[in-house]
Amino acid sequence: MKKYGIVMLFVVIFFLCGAADASAAEKDTLKVGLRYGSGALFSANLLNEEGRGYEFGYFDAGRNFHAFGSTGETAISITAAGNIAVGRDGTYSSGTSGSGGTIGTYHVQLDGLCSDYDDAADRAAEYSGGYPAYLSGGFAVRVGSYVSRKDAENALEELGVSGEVVSGSATGVVVTVTKTTDVLLEFDCRGAESLGILPDGRMDAVTWFKGYRYNGGFQYDRVTGGNLNVINVVDLEDYVKGVLPHEMGGGWPEEALKAQAVCARTFACRNTKHLSAYGFDVCNTTDCQVYNGCSGAAASTDAAVEATAGECLYADGKLIEALYFSSDGGATEDSENVFGGATTYLVGKRDPYEAAVSIPDYAYSVSYTPEELTWILQHSGYSIGTVADAYVSEFTRMGNVSKVTFVDTDGKQLTLKGQKARSAFYSSTYHKSVRSMRFTINGQDTGTAPDPGIGTGGYRVNDSGLLPSLDGVSVISGTGTVKTYSGGTPYVVTAGGTKALSLSGSSVQNAAKSGNVVITGTGNGHNVGMSQYGASAMAKQGYGYEDILHFYYTDVTIR
Repeated sequence: MKKYGIVMLFVVIFFLCGAADASAAEKDTLKVGLRYGSGALFSANLLNEEGRGYEFGYFDAGRNFHAFGSTGETAISITAAGNIAVGRDGTYSSGTSGSGGTIGTYHVQLDGLCSDYDDAADRAAEYSGGYPAYLSGGFAVRVGSYVSRKDAENALEELGVSGEVVSGSATGVVVTVTKTTDVLLEFDCRGAESLGILPDGRMDAVTWFKGYRYNGGFQYDRVTGGNLNVINVVDLEDYVKGVLPHEMGGGWPEEALKAQAVCARTFACRNTKHLSAYGFDVCNTTDCQVYNGCSGAAASTDAAVEATAGECLYADGKLIEALYFSSDGGATEDSENVFGGATTYLVGKRDPYEAAVSIPDYAYSVSYTPEELTWILQHSGYSIGTVADAYVSEFTRMGNVSKVTFVDTDGKQLTLKGQKARSAFYSSTYHKSVRSMRFTINGQDTGTAPDPGIGTGGYRVNDSGLLPSLDGVSVISGTGTVKTYSGGTPYVVTAGGTKALSLSGSSVQNAAKSGNVVITGTGNGHNVGMSQYGASAMAKQGYGYEDILHFYYTDVTIR
């Protein structure tokens, strides 16, 4: 989910599926994707902070760890089997000519299986370059790592033992002492099992991976012929402790942190969006919740997790989709108006609390030229010509944006609804985005009915086309007299009453002259569920975490 205080740089989409059964909350061990898909790694290093070694094994379907061997090494690397080049700096890459040495794909494998890991390790120690291999549930001894089959055959002849030459498969994984060619283990279960590693044999041990410290164990899934998906297998409460420092922070009010802890736990217990594709429950980015292990943990964030241990949010006896975001700008929103799925508990609320605290970057403004909008929409796959106008064509009952309409120079209209009405403005090329669902375009009124607004390069009256200027426009006075508009400040009658457009010298007037689309708004996020800054504001005003959760989520229970 979105972290507070950072502009969203990509679209986050939540799927509001049917509510999960309450038994999901009993999941006390999570699988968290750290590197996967396009971010999968050819080689992954571990450093045991405890100063001790690791157990090798695998995690079963119930997430229980089954150890079969161990090493006393504290710095190990797990790499996709094949030809592995070791660089001068000790890094691993696919290749056959590393300046720091090469681990070849061909090995000598001695005949016969061993009774267990220790038996294989003892036999391997009799040969220079020998090591144990775990192969589909059995143990064997392999010797050497050669780039060519011929070299491996020559080595087998020189050894004078009964064996054969084998090569690493597309599902194999090699464990080495980091920055060396010293092989500790080769693991290959043809995809039936994935290598699991548990530091010091304990789920509460602390290990360094990619600059962050993690509790729990690690699983390495290798997609056939590809790189390694790295998964952290961790206790649920330790996972939540790893979320809080990044989704709020140690300096936030105690009751807000408790509310966030309950939301994070509920989200993790219910969420399965990555399970079928990658085999883990949640990822470690804003696509799920930001999680970097126990790095950044504070006494206050840990205490909030411990004070709410095991507590989740339920509606009708089932876990809810506990969505949250940074700030709502004045009102949250019904889930169906943003994501398209109606729920009984994600119902929009006018928020009187946020205004009581100072929120970083609460108000924002972003300007687009017609050329920029045309490029952004067309490169997002939308069918539209050169953009001439953009306006909010529908607001929700909460005053948030429901629909945005774009009009090209041929009069063709493109109307986008819900989250797409906001995400359509995102561009990494132009480094621009619309931060919330609460915004106006070129000074539009935010009444709950279709209201007059100002379009790009002119003025809009109800649902009519653009007026290039107000010259020659007839207006009706308060006494019913019809006369030609002759200057001054124009007013419009909206669902909320009479409002001045206040064009003189304003950015709206400048936008109309320049043809730019100027968006102004408040808040940061998708506006569905709990406002994190709203939770902070409520906590500062004396509300408890249960009060906060009951305000932002409708008809829920906490247990």
